[in-house]
Amino acid sequence: MRFTLLLLLCLNFTAVAAPEPEKKPDTPPKEKSTEKDKETLKVVEPIVREASVEIGGKKIPYKVTTGKLQLKQDDGKARASIFHVSYERTDVNDTSNRPVLFAFNGGPGSSAVWLHIGVLGPKIVKLPGDGTAPPPPPTRVVDNPMSILDVCDLVFVDPVSTGYSRAENDTKPADFHGLQEDIESVGDFIRRWLGEHDRWSSPKYILGESYGGIRAAGLSHHLQSRYGMQLNGVVLLSSLLDFATLRSASGNDVSSMVYLPSFTGTAHFHKKITGDRDALIKESTEYAFGEYAGALLKGNSLDAETRKVIAGKLARLTGISADAWLTYDLRIGLDFFRGELLRAEGKVLGRFDARVAWDSTSKSSPTPEYDPSFSLAFGAFSTAMMDYLGRELGYKEDQPYEILTGKVQPWRWNANNEVVNVGDRLAAAMRDNPHLRVLVMGGRTDLATPPEGVSYSLRHLLDLPAGAKRNITETFYDGGHMFYLNPPDLVKTRADLVKFIQGE
Repeated sequence: MRFTLLLLLCLNFTAVAAPEPEKKPDTPPKEKSTEKDKETLKVVEPIVREASVEIGGKKIPYKVTTGKLQLKQDDGKARASIFHVSYERTDVNDTSNRPVLFAFNGGPGSSAVWLHIGVLGPKIVKLPGDGTAPPPPPTRVVDNPMSILDVCDLVFVDPVSTGYSRAENDTKPADFHGLQEDIESVGDFIRRWLGEHDRWSSPKYILGESYGGIRAAGLSHHLQSRYGMQLNGVVLLSSLLDFATLRSASGNDVSSMVYLPSFTGTAHFHKKITGDRDALIKESTEYAFGEYAGALLKGNSLDAETRKVIAGKLARLTGISADAWLTYDLRIGLDFFRGELLRAEGKVLGRFDARVAWDSTSKSSPTPEYDPSFSLAFGAFSTAMMDYLGRELGYKEDQPYEILTGKVQPWRWNANNEVVNVGDRLAAAMRDNPHLRVLVMGGRTDLATPPEGVSYSLRHLLDLPAGAKRNITETFYDGGHMFYLNPPDLVKTRADLVKFIQGE
């Protein structure tokens, strides 16, 4: 349930603070007290350390800064402290043209740990094999030769209430726990970081994973309309734009169409269907939005003979029997699929990565009792992150580092009698900034945010100018939600991101 927060696995202020002072490499975090409105506010100073990593056979020296940046009201009073870890290459003489990428995960309620030590940063958690087997504890980080630090600086952002980020003074944490509030607070952090590091002239990119894609789409418009900050690129990694593409409901069959190609990719991985995988997924996608969509739209008026034909085709594309498809009115849900595909083997599939198949703990249950892909990742990343922060980066706090928290609930969706859809915000940003490029990255066995969801949303940006459409690139990977845990996908991820950032 906790990892479900990662996708059902971050306020406009104008005050500018003085730049954060750099500390010597071995200086531990210190707290200083300042009087403000008769209140004592503890400020944890940043820790700065020097290191290097080998990427592409070349040594890349960098500075890593671990600390907090305060968001402030107009009167200068702190509202929140945003924990972040920044990596800046140190052998660059002129940083004005060096790209900087801000990265965050989703939830709502997730820290940036997954992107930080899973794919982008100079340190990474290394899982055995193809990323579907758990590593023996305790896990630690190792150098990441697939980091993109050689081509851009990196800033990993923990939204309020995640990681070590917290609301300050009299500000209620709930003031940040909402769709628009979250976009505005992360946007203010980005503005402040750029100002304090003299990086407004740098090419700017944002990358959001999972719900982070909702945040990224919102930021693309907010940063431009509020601060006049035009981005160079937005990366949607295992993301979504419209929750209607994921949530099945009476009268809404879009999710059934969206999930079908991912069911096909998963069934092929587990050898329940045979043939060329990419050809099968292409066939499944065309069928989902063609004949299958037409059948679903007919509802209970669909004749019995056609139902049988459709069920047979669905069985061939998914490895789930035609009888099961008929029983569920041609609308098999995610959880049923995860429990049914390998039921004969006594296995259940992961939601975040359906390549992960572990033993079922209740063979009589129609749906899985747990998500093995969550079990595989959560402990490994949590242990590795805490060890890395404390032992290598020298940053420690008494409060817990919230890897993934439910404290952001209830989340305000700012949607009155409608489902959240931020596609129009991304479209507006691309319309107003014709140079804005978008990279969409999706895993073939991702059952949390199936890739076809974003594809569907992008196809329905009907007012998007033709030129802007050409600025969208979609690419796919063999793995699941965190496809970068699969070594070949990690290599491809780096190649795709480097190409995107360098504008090739």
